[in-house]
Amino acid sequence: MKLELRFFASLREALGVSQESIVISDSIKTIADLRAYLVQRGNPWSEVLAQGKVLRCALNQVMVDASTPLQENAEVAFFPPVTGG
Repeated sequence: MKLELRFFASLREALGVSQESIVISDSIKTIADLRAYLVQRGNPWSEVLAQGKVLRCALNQVMVDASTPLQENAEVAFFPPVTGG
Protein backbone atom coordinates (compact mmCIF):
# COMPACT_ATOMS: atom_id res chain seq x y z
CA MET A 1 0.00 0.00 0.00
CA LYS A 2 1.33 3.44 -0.92
CA LEU A 3 0.91 6.34 1.53
CA GLU A 4 1.92 9.99 1.67
CA LEU A 5 3.08 10.96 5.15
CA ARG A 6 3.11 14.51 6.51
CA PHE A 7 4.72 15.70 9.75
CA PHE A 8 3.98 19.06 11.32
CA ALA A 9 5.45 21.49 13.85
CA SER A 10 7.77 19.95 16.46
CA LEU A 11 7.46 16.50 14.85
CA ARG A 12 8.78 17.85 11.58
CA GLU A 13 11.66 19.55 13.37
CA ALA A 14 12.61 16.47 15.40
CA LEU A 15 12.41 14.08 12.44
CA GLY A 16 14.05 16.44 9.96
CA VAL A 17 11.41 15.69 7.35
CA SER A 18 8.06 17.28 6.52
CA GLN A 19 6.76 14.65 4.12
CA GLU A 20 7.56 11.22 2.76
CA SER A 21 6.10 8.72 0.31
CA ILE A 22 6.23 5.13 1.54
CA VAL A 23 5.05 1.71 0.50
CA ILE A 24 3.98 -0.55 3.36
CA SER A 25 2.91 -4.17 3.59
CA ASP A 26 -0.75 -5.15 3.70
CA SER A 27 -0.25 -6.29 7.30
CA ILE A 28 -0.21 -2.61 8.36
CA LYS A 29 -3.91 -1.87 8.48
CA THR A 30 -4.52 1.06 10.87
CA ILE A 31 -3.00 4.36 11.94
CA ALA A 32 -1.75 2.61 15.10
CA ASP A 33 -0.06 -0.09 12.99
CA LEU A 34 1.59 2.59 10.86
CA ARG A 35 2.86 4.44 13.91
CA ALA A 36 4.33 1.20 15.32
CA TYR A 37 5.96 0.50 11.95
CA LEU A 38 7.57 3.96 11.91
CA VAL A 39 8.79 3.57 15.51
CA GLN A 40 10.71 0.48 14.41
CA ARG A 41 12.96 2.71 12.30
CA GLY A 42 14.85 3.64 15.48
CA ASN A 43 15.81 7.12 16.62
CA PRO A 44 14.60 9.76 16.12
CA TRP A 45 11.42 7.98 14.98
CA SER A 46 11.15 5.77 18.06
CA GLU A 47 11.48 8.77 20.36
CA VAL A 48 9.19 11.17 18.48
CA LEU A 49 6.40 8.67 17.74
CA ALA A 50 6.69 6.53 20.90
CA GLN A 51 3.46 4.93 22.07
CA GLY A 52 3.26 7.08 25.22
CA LYS A 53 3.49 10.35 23.27
CA VAL A 54 0.23 12.17 22.60
CA LEU A 55 -0.16 12.80 18.88
CA ARG A 56 -3.02 13.76 16.63
CA CYS A 57 -3.50 12.16 13.24
CA ALA A 58 -5.41 12.97 10.09
CA LEU A 59 -6.30 10.71 7.18
CA ASN A 60 -6.94 12.61 3.96
CA GLN A 61 -7.23 15.85 5.97
CA VAL A 62 -9.85 14.51 8.39
CA MET A 63 -8.87 14.07 12.05
CA VAL A 64 -9.01 10.39 13.03
CA ASP A 65 -8.09 8.09 15.91
CA ALA A 66 -5.47 5.34 16.01
CA SER A 67 -7.94 2.59 15.11
CA THR A 68 -8.82 4.16 11.75
CA PRO A 69 -8.13 1.87 8.78
CA LEU A 70 -5.57 3.03 6.23
CA GLN A 71 -6.50 3.49 2.56
CA GLU A 72 -4.43 3.07 -0.59
CA ASN A 73 -2.81 6.36 -1.71
CA ALA A 74 -4.02 8.16 1.42
CA GLU A 75 -2.35 11.13 3.05
CA VAL A 76 -1.57 10.49 6.72
CA ALA A 77 -0.58 13.50 8.80
CA PHE A 78 0.88 13.51 12.30
CA PHE A 79 0.62 16.56 14.60
CA PRO A 80 1.68 17.36 18.15
CA PRO A 81 -1.34 17.94 20.42
CA VAL A 82 -1.14 21.74 20.04
CA THR A 83 0.05 23.32 16.84
CA GLY A 84 0.40 27.07 16.68
CA GLY A 85 -0.27 29.27 13.66
